[in-house]
Amino acid sequence: MSDTGSGEVVPFPGGSGAPRPRVLAIANQKGGVGKTTTAINLGTALAATGEEVLVIDLDPQGNASTGLGIDHKSRDVSTYDVLTGEAPLRGVVRSTAVPRLAIAPSTLDLAGLELEIGQERDRAFRLRNAVAELNADPTEPPYTYVLVDCPPSLNLLTINAMTAADAILVPLQCEFFALEGLSQLLKTVDQVKTTLNPDLTIHGIVLTMYDARNNLSGQVVADVREFMGDKVYETVIPRNVRVSEAPSYGKPVLVYDLKCAGSEAYLRLATEVIQREKLLTERLAG
Repeated sequence: MSDTGSGEVVPFPGGSGAPRPRVLAIANQKGGVGKTTTAINLGTALAATGEEVLVIDLDPQGNASTGLGIDHKSRDVSTYDVLTGEAPLRGVVRSTAVPRLAIAPSTLDLAGLELEIGQERDRAFRLRNAVAELNADPTEPPYTYVLVDCPPSLNLLTINAMTAADAILVPLQCEFFALEGLSQLLKTVDQVKTTLNPDLTIHGIVLTMYDARNNLSGQVVADVREFMGDKVYETVIPRNVRVSEAPSYGKPVLVYDLKCAGSEAYLRLATEVIQREKLLTERLAG
């Protein structure tokens, strides 16, 4: 894990008093667990329920941007410009083919960000500060959800996402070493909570790439539920060929094939996310 900052807890900047979106960082330091697929399709499903959703692509590979139809050649400004202070977050946002779903695309420039801002005092707060101003313009419709697609590592980009987030959503592949990687991520969340973002929580763990024909998948589901309890969403995302095909067409699977098992699973996951948000709001109000 990278050095996260000076150790002082900085309050969330107030911006202009505009309503702040709920920020969920989709994180797991392991690659190939379904982070980007979850960001794209959960975002699409939330937008389908009427939410105004922004996906922030913080992975230098830019797969979330590609998967939502943003061509590499057209990314004149990106999240790199936001984190280096060259552009406001609204200035890099691009609309997608999905109504109410937008994306802040990434470029390979992000790979060198740590070298550029690693010595700055506010290095861990760049995204948090940018999100604080996201809904400042009253002429623009306010975003209600921001989903941050993190890179597959616990570097400064992921630390920025966790510092900006209200909660972490963890995709976990149904494979043998799933729990081993999870414990490392939970330690990082605790560290960020102690030093940078005291309100950070685990929103939930979503089990991905589940294969009902494979006994191991069932065992992983049982083990993770025993270890993490009600932090695990009821919805399990199946291994599904339509989910794998959709990004090559620059579309979420819900647009590519609404009736497939993967689409139906992500719609159920969005319902669970909204239900958890509602319960949290009621608890805070009570």
